[in-house]
Amino acid sequence: MAKVSIGLRGWRFEESDVFTDDGEFKPLDEIPPDPRDRLVRLTRLVDKPCDACYLVHGEADVDRCTPAAIVYGEPGGEILLCESHEADFLYWYREAGGAAHRGEETFADEFHEWFDAGGRAPEEYGGLDHVETDRSELPSPPDPQEIHRRLNEDFEGRRIDLRDVDDADDTDGDGAADADLDLDEVDLGTDYPSR
Repeated sequence: MAKVSIGLRGWRFEESDVFTDDGEFKPLDEIPPDPRDRLVRLTRLVDKPCDACYLVHGEADVDRCTPAAIVYGEPGGEILLCESHEADFLYWYREAGGAAHRGEETFADEFHEWFDAGGRAPEEYGGLDHVETDRSELPSPPDPQEIHRRLNEDFEGRRIDLRDVDDADDTDGDGAADADLDLDEVDLGTDYPSR
């Protein structure tokens, strides 16, 4: 099977990782962790504006921003681009030192700073050639609500809210759990290993 982009170009998935033999999305628990994380993240990105357009127009004119068509970077630190700004990103990445930030948490921030400071690809700088597939031939990605429900349905652990205080352990009424510690039993002269 081949690699395909889903929803946005850029992130590529092995078809066998995400699709059944019938061409439908596999259940999430059958998708390997990295492709599953990217697929879940994509459900939140498909309707977002291009980052470069957003830097040009800002929040006040967000309706003038072109919707993103391309995603680069890692989930959570990705860069979203429209087709007209892809060449700017590729120039930054290939020619202006952007590749040095690959895989870093600051990847998107570095591109945003470069672009916001006036960084642009030269007029003749080309983008990538993409092989387009008719979107009607691809199955629809799972609904984001369904993904989150399915990710949590097999959870066997116990959820703990650290903000909740067990009043039974609060003997002095200060809102904090009290420790059962007798300082007379602590040997402060002991040498403990340090790292």
